[in-house]
Amino acid sequence: YKERRWDLKQLIGSGGMPSSHSATVTALAAAIGLQDGFGGSVFAAALILACVVMYDATGVRLHAGRQAEVLNQIVYGLPAEHPLAESRPLRELLGHTPPQVIAGGLLGIITASMIYMIISIATRITL
Repeated sequence: YKERRWDLKQLIGSGGMPSSHSATVTALAAAIGLQDGFGGSVFAAALILACVVMYDATGVRLHAGRQAEVLNQIVYGLPAEHPLAESRPLRELLGHTPPQVIAGGLLGIITASMIYMIISIATRITL
């Protein structure tokens, strides 16, 4: 969006808006809650998984990406004769900012809810 062009790598890569990791785990938890109830142990396990994944996306992975950015800047500043000067750059877009994780979580909940409603309507029609 910022560069006003489509980058297909963004569709399968990590990082960016919204967080596909957050969307996936919240959709899973919401689907389990809608199908089996929000009071069950399977929903609780899915919710804990979602929390861990989203925490990791904004914590460890985000900071690892920022460290990669700093390391790449250091390597770019090395003289050409240095052994690391020709090394491949590290991936910088690894984690997510909190707004990206929140947007992914909301997308997951909305997606699971819509699919649940569609399936519910379809099963009522076929009965």
